Amino acid sequence: MSGRTRLTLASWGATLMAAGALLPLVKPATWIFTAAFLLALVSGVGTLARRVPLARPLTLLAQTVTVLLALTLFFAREQAVLWLFPGPEALAHAVELFRAGAEDVGRYAIPAPDTEGIRLMLVGGVVAIGLLVDALAVTFRKAAPAGLPLLALYSVAAGLSGGGAGWLWFLLAASGYLLLLLAEGRDRLSQWGRVFGGAQRSGRPGSTVASGGGPAFAPARTGRRIGAVAMGVALVAPLALPGFSGGLFGGKGEGDGGAGKGGTISAVNPLVSLQNNLRQPEDREVIRYRTNARDTSGMYLRLVALDQFDGTSWKSSVRPIEDVPEQLPWPDGLSQSVKITEVTSNFVASEAYEQKWLPMPYPAGRVDIDGRWRYEPAGRMLVGDDKQTTKGARYQVASLDVRPTAEQLAGAGPVPEKLRREYTKVPSTLPADVRTTALSVTRGARNDYERAVKLQDWFARDGGFRYDVDVVSGTGVQAISRFLRDKEGFCVHFSFSMAAMARSLGIPARVAVGFMPGTTQTDGSVSVGIRDAHAWPELYFEGAGWTRFEPTPSRGSTPSYTRENTPSGTATGPAQPQQSASAQPSAAPSASASCTPQERKLGDCGPDEAVAGASSDGSGPDPLAVTLLSLAAVLVLSLPFLPLLWRTRVRARRLGSDTLAVWEEVNDTAWDHGVEPDDSLTPRKAAARIVRLGELRGESADAVHRVARAVEEVLYAPRPQPVAGLAAEAARVRAGFHAGADRRGRLRALLAPRSAVRLRWTASSRWAAARTRAETVRTRASTLLRRGAHGTN
Repeated sequence: MSGRTRLTLASWGATLMAAGALLPLVKPATWIFTAAFLLALVSGVGTLARRVPLARPLTLLAQTVTVLLALTLFFAREQAVLWLFPGPEALAHAVELFRAGAEDVGRYAIPAPDTEGIRLMLVGGVVAIGLLVDALAVTFRKAAPAGLPLLALYSVAAGLSGGGAGWLWFLLAASGYLLLLLAEGRDRLSQWGRVFGGAQRSGRPGSTVASGGGPAFAPARTGRRIGAVAMGVALVAPLALPGFSGGLFGGKGEGDGGAGKGGTISAVNPLVSLQNNLRQPEDREVIRYRTNARDTSGMYLRLVALDQFDGTSWKSSVRPIEDVPEQLPWPDGLSQSVKITEVTSNFVASEAYEQKWLPMPYPAGRVDIDGRWRYEPAGRMLVGDDKQTTKGARYQVASLDVRPTAEQLAGAGPVPEKLRREYTKVPSTLPADVRTTALSVTRGARNDYERAVKLQDWFARDGGFRYDVDVVSGTGVQAISRFLRDKEGFCVHFSFSMAAMARSLGIPARVAVGFMPGTTQTDGSVSVGIRDAHAWPELYFEGAGWTRFEPTPSRGSTPSYTRENTPSGTATGPAQPQQSASAQPSAAPSASASCTPQERKLGDCGPDEAVAGASSDGSGPDPLAVTLLSLAAVLVLSLPFLPLLWRTRVRARRLGSDTLAVWEEVNDTAWDHGVEPDDSLTPRKAAARIVRLGELRGESADAVHRVARAVEEVLYAPRPQPVAGLAAEAARVRAGFHAGADRRGRLRALLAPRSAVRLRWTASSRWAAARTRAETVRTRASTLLRRGAHGTN
């Protein structure tokens, strides 16, 4: 195996070993096979380009083009030209996938589902790192700097896993880098010739350097020892250093974790999609339900609660999840003295509505649903596990209709200290005018309830705010200040701002995201459309628990406990699950080709792998078919380069052979540049003809004559002596022709060499020989048959 081949394999292996640290981040980790195949493809193209040989920049360019074509075939072939060549649509689709993948990375906790966007980021990133490693280590022969992209790959994995990538993955990545360094070291040592191995030590076998397969050279042994010691220090040293708790062998640090069949999951943040949903030209139905609640105006369907506020956005915490209990725990802070009515509702989700979070009234007490669902206790939410979604789901929820009175909320007791600390946090970067405005609006309020009502009424009625879905959401710490100044926005602005202002006043608050109650139909069912997507603040009061407020003007319903007249609401008998056609969604949402990742967050795009992980019908790219198509595409693309590859192989074989083979190579080099061979001439006259017609000068002309004299000695001398350096003479001849040709001539000689016609001659000769042999066999068989017939007679 040549040194470059060994380096190529080592680069491929080192990249995959470093990429191993990414495996725990995504489940299932089948993306690694795609990455390994594409890395092998890139390495193969690099090997062919270096054998030509192409210039180093051209080699890197060929590998880059191969990466783009392969990624297009795997991830954007439907939008590409001929399934392979990226056009504007394919590039736009790739950008959209990458954006969706970036959002999914922030959306899910480890291990995240293998969505198409995440797969593109992983495969594309690993292949890009592999291309850099191959270019540095093999093309430019700089294996040591190739450790930087490998380190970057491992660091990304360690960062995403919160520093818990694990000592095994570190050991694997470090071993891959050492393997690469050893391959380069062996290649460099082999270029020095025989390596000094030191004097033999008596009584110790194997201390001398054998010609093949003996013990390792002293420098190699020393390098391996240094590498082993370095990895050991990297693994053990953090254990003895202050501030490095546990090192790579330690635990994953503090954080939430569940016991038994627990785990953690990061909630979806669908706020970013609300504006797009509210702008939809068609209010497509996502859920239909029947309920025994007499008044559905307050029956908001809650998806998720956002409880972390960093000054720029609200996010959901990473929380422990567990199996769904038969009876959900009693809501935190809810007293038995508050008026509570149990409501039973039966839901049917649209076939085109795919969402990881289950829409439910709050607070739910019991959920009856089939599938792989998990329960998050802090937010009282159900989340799909292992690509489980709401698509076509039928489920029943028994929830509590909580109706506290104004007196009960005004007389709420003190909030538990742990809950108060967590849900009243505001960042130091929050503009001062947020708290100042909150204090001004709530001036004269005697308790937290009155402050909350004043904030709600100021936003919804008294503050001069205007509801407008076309307002830019805005980002940064000044977003709330701009909203308070401009006084126009939609539910995201209102819920964000009221929750932030409530926290600044010491009232525990969070933001809930889901749907408004929907519209009652003539058959008694309630239809929830995509335009019913909504966000609202929830404030905590001891005795009533988490309580909904509605600061958004002209949206939703003002809670009864914040109005002077509190209507009573009773429930009829429990509703029974409906299987009739009337319970089916009447207008199934249709998937849109222009669907954005934000719209997928609330499932308004129909079946989509970026949210559901995989479509339920098992459709999607067949790995075998994609692999075969990739191989076929590579084969088709390589057809124009067959003459080049054949010529390169023939040249290498000839220059490593005898004198006559080198002379044949000189003649074919001249032929590639327009000087046709003349087999009727002697070597000396043929050399003069090549020099004259090829317009060779100086060293290249002398090289032709030296090779011709060596040929004459082989042909005519009684005892010819071997001549050294003929391969170098042939290289000088090739360099002379290359220097004297224009760009078109050089490209013609490289990509379409005239001497490649020998390939056709060889094929014709072999075909003729095969036909002759077949004819001989047929003749002999006929003769044997005739003789057998005569013998029978």
